[in-house]
Amino acid sequence: MLFNVILCFWTNLVHTLTCSCSFIVTIPGSFMVVNASGQASGQKAHLYMPTLKENDTHCIDFLYSLSSRDGASPGTLNVYIKVNGGAQGNPVWNASDTVTEGWVKSELAISTFWPNSYQVIFEAVSVQGHPGFIGVDDIRVLAHPCRKAPHFLRLQNVEVNVGQNATFQCTAGGKWSQHDNSDTALMVTRVVNHRRFSATVSVGDTSQRSTSRYRCVIRSDGGSGVSNYADLIVKAPPTPIAPPELLAVGATYLWIKPNANSIIGDGPIILKEVEYRTTSGNWAETHVVDAPTYKLWHLDPMWSMRSRSCCPDLERGARGQRGPPLVTRTKCAGEYGRCFIWTFHLRSYRMLE
Repeated sequence: MLFNVILCFWTNLVHTLTCSCSFIVTIPGSFMVVNASGQASGQKAHLYMPTLKENDTHCIDFLYSLSSRDGASPGTLNVYIKVNGGAQGNPVWNASDTVTEGWVKSELAISTFWPNSYQVIFEAVSVQGHPGFIGVDDIRVLAHPCRKAPHFLRLQNVEVNVGQNATFQCTAGGKWSQHDNSDTALMVTRVVNHRRFSATVSVGDTSQRSTSRYRCVIRSDGGSGVSNYADLIVKAPPTPIAPPELLAVGATYLWIKPNANSIIGDGPIILKEVEYRTTSGNWAETHVVDAPTYKLWHLDPMWSMRSRSCCPDLERGARGQRGPPLVTRTKCAGEYGRCFIWTFHLRSYRMLE
């Protein structure tokens, strides 16, 4: 697929100009060009390519040129990848530092596949006082992997609890070079084998429930590799909002219902615990609850207790907060004269699958 045509000859960047390339023609010697001479800094022109739905590995390559008489760069050429009609996001590729010697080829290895779609957007940005031209030519969609830009393997969604560390594993084909650049500093790169390298990218803010999207972008000498978007899902562990329900009381036992369905936060709940203690003193115990109701045995008569729902930490799981307490006491027996108040805390927790 070849896009080689003058759709617009932009000589005025006072406003953002937009042209859509929705057909294929080949006119020898034609190309897209922006005349940045005499323009204010930051004026922009955009070229929107057709929306693509690719089923297999492919490569987009193109030629670009930054030219001026005085050797100063006339501005910046940016490339954006907009997925499924969403936000334009940050540039995945750009050229701005120096003028080029004629036309230079660059590649885009985009790992977004059907049923998802994407659109390539070229953006020229002027710099005041730097006359010259920004050109694009021979934009092609090739049915084979890129030769110089790395292709990413599928980026997987990540789910964590509030406050947990979140990391994405970005794996690409090719050989890693220290000259390759990523768009984040929070990464650790390693060689998987002679055909793969990977980068572990940390995400800093998981302080509240949210769903956000991330992708991996790497720049090589020959172009850019762009992964699919993946979701970072931050969930809050479930916390009971109702105290345990007292079902029956004896001289040496209490029978309770944890009320584990009265929660806030996210599930699934995979374990429940009852924490109970006397209202005075430091004595306390925690029991795992594996049934809708639970019977506490071997208590002293006339003990007063506080009980709450609770949930401990597990691997890949999280501890929910204690729920409100149930304050109650066992029945009195004639040979006992002491009274103890028990407090029950029930905490439910979740584990990520």
